[in-house]
This record gives sequence, C-alpha cells and structure tokens, in this order.
Amino acid sequence: MQTPASTPSWTSIGYWTGGIVLFVAALLVFIVIRRGRKRPGDHVFRASRLSKGNRIFPSQVIITPTSITHFRPQFIGKLEKSIHMAHVSSIKIDTNVIFSDVFIETTGGHNPIACYGHFKSEAIEMKRIIEKYQSDYYKKPPAERTGG
Repeated sequence: MQTPASTPSWTSIGYWTGGIVLFVAALLVFIVIRRGRKRPGDHVFRASRLSKGNRIFPSQVIITPTSITHFRPQFIGKLEKSIHMAHVSSIKIDTNVIFSDVFIETTGGHNPIACYGHFKSEAIEMKRIIEKYQSDYYKKPPAERTGG
C-alpha cells in the first residue's frame, strides 16, 4: 500500500528532526565559543576550561593600570566585578596540583575577587602586574591620581 503524496514519510521526518537537532547543537557550540573568547587587552588571563566552574564559559581577569575586572560570561548576559587599583589590599595565590586560585582582596575587606583555574605561571604574572601598577599609581603625585 502506498502512502499519499501529501503525507510525510517517517524517513523525511527523521531527516528534518536530525537537521534541527544538528542546527541547535551547532548554535550552542557557536554561542559557547563566542562567549568564551578572550577579551581584548594587554593583560587578560583566561581560566582553563578543565578547572572547576569554568567548563562552559571560562572566567577572565582583565588588568589595566587603573583597575582589575573579573569577567564571567553566561548564556544570557555576563557578570563583571571590578576593583580600582587603589582599593586592592592583598593578593593571595592558592596553588593546587595543576591549577592555582587567585584571591584579590579590597581595602574594605568585602567581597574579594576569586579567580579559579589559572595556571601557576599566570597567577604569579597577575600578582606581579598588579603590584607593578599599584607602585606606578602611588608614585604619581596625589593631584594626578584623582585626575585633577
């Protein structure tokens, strides 16, 4: 018995379903790659995707002469936490077997930036750059620090 021409066959439904599933999977891969790309800047440190909490979207630390920004992409939106260089009180590096965790504390002692999953060399480089920028910041006269 033949099926009428207007009724789709199970084979064509399977092809359409497979095509839609492949399209959605490709779209998700595109979003994950696009949202996880490295941010622009000279001193940007991206956590490893193999570390805890960074599997889909690795967090990034962006260090500029005036601030430190912890950037965490999400499927919808992003989470950014920033500390001005003058408000950094201490930097703690917790070295594990493979990855290191970096904690940047503020002078107010509230909500430190916690960065998980960086390689030890990156963590040490982050600390070195922050301390260099802090030294440069405090070498300026007070009038130049405030922008006036």
